[in-house]
Amino acid sequence: MPVPTERPRIAVAGLAIECSTFSPARTEAPAFHPRRGQEALERYSFLAPGTPLGEAAEWLPTLVGRALPGGIVTADAYASLSGEILERLSALPPLHGLYYAVHGAMSVEGLDDPEADLLERIRGVVGPDVVVSTSMDLHGNVSQRLVHATDLLTCYRMAPHEDTEETEERAVRNLVEQLRSGAPLPLKAWVPVPVLLPGEKTSTRLEPAKSVYAGVPAVEAAPGVLDAAIWVGYAWADEPRNRAAVVVTGHDDDAVRSGAEKLARAFWEARDGFAFVAPTDTLDGALDTALASGARPFYISDSGDNPTAGGAGDVTWGLARLLARTDLIGDGSPTVLYASVPGPEAVDAAVAAGVGASVTVTVGAAVDDRHAGPVTFTGVVHSVHHGDKDAEVEVVLRVGGIHAIITRLRKPYHHESDFTALDLDPRGADVVVVKIGYLEPELYAMSADWVLALTPGGVDQDLLRLGHSRIRRPMFPFDPQLADPDLRARVIPPWSTPLGAEEE
Repeated sequence: MPVPTERPRIAVAGLAIECSTFSPARTEAPAFHPRRGQEALERYSFLAPGTPLGEAAEWLPTLVGRALPGGIVTADAYASLSGEILERLSALPPLHGLYYAVHGAMSVEGLDDPEADLLERIRGVVGPDVVVSTSMDLHGNVSQRLVHATDLLTCYRMAPHEDTEETEERAVRNLVEQLRSGAPLPLKAWVPVPVLLPGEKTSTRLEPAKSVYAGVPAVEAAPGVLDAAIWVGYAWADEPRNRAAVVVTGHDDDAVRSGAEKLARAFWEARDGFAFVAPTDTLDGALDTALASGARPFYISDSGDNPTAGGAGDVTWGLARLLARTDLIGDGSPTVLYASVPGPEAVDAAVAAGVGASVTVTVGAAVDDRHAGPVTFTGVVHSVHHGDKDAEVEVVLRVGGIHAIITRLRKPYHHESDFTALDLDPRGADVVVVKIGYLEPELYAMSADWVLALTPGGVDQDLLRLGHSRIRRPMFPFDPQLADPDLRARVIPPWSTPLGAEEE
């Protein structure tokens, strides 16, 4: 590959979302909050003018969209957003490179493997010689098609994802260095691993994921290796590509193959050791434990409807169970914060009534009513907050000790400020119930103790009861007695070379 005589021209494009195919929700184009042109570039601080990478190339951003995890993307939304990316790319001057920013777990109506589909269509516009570098979430899926269509590929190494920007910057730096060097395109060793587990069993905070992922930098540091990555895969979609995978890139055939196989074996051999990141229980059992404990604040994950894993966010089952407990709704009851359930009409009623007023509202189950219907209750308006980027408007309704957060649109609650903006004190509460899986860093640091409640919803932690029918079998844990698989590395050719038969 010739070294560009001028600053290389690099485009930026991508659509990122994590979609549960077990949720009845659907995701439309506005949910991606698409950024276009210069606004898209501003998302990446490491590309700001004056930074080393910002000055290393002529950056040509097209469209970058990133949505809150949710239900499957509609065909019209995908057609609109992907079509605009292709139109914007076709209007650019000839490119040297492309930074492709995706999650890896997007599902689209009528389409398997949309990240590969979009990148293949992009290749048809920009040509076969443009070098593509892709960054992903470790909960994404890596098909043979996707590895074939990209030249450089990496993903997060931490769950929770405290290294998001570091990963994106690494992908861009690898791309710039590849273009500067003029070296042949790196080899790509791919190993699919027949394991599919939820993130709550594979957090890098704990063993065995902590040690498995600790092996990644050592493989990357080997002579002849450029990058190494392990994907857990996404457990709440039912597609043939959903499984764990390893990709190692570099210029030394032996080092790339052996590194990929080493990481794949480590993941496979650890499969029986993966366990939930916290003690688990039913919601009622978790509440009993929390109320009997002296640890404050005590956090409970209402995990089945986690909006940051793809849940619809409006399952009312958890709130209904709370309101049914007489020990939480009387005078002098413990303070319990609940986040959250959408209810646009309830929000309007609470706003109209004002803080301190008593209102009767109905919330939830407008999207996912499979586990519980809408919940009607009477509460006192504790607070109102306007202008949240996700929820738009939030209200808190108090019933005894329960402080239920109701939103216009669904929202994840990951930060202390999410609560304090609503005049709630999560540190001073007795119990905080959050629709989440593993606790995000701020909540984790704040919690005195924690239980993961195994509740129903589109991201149910009990994978075996969800009904996967399209994943490749055999697959652990669906087939627990699975014999040792073929974990030999497949070296995937560059885009200019036909792929051949897809991996079965």
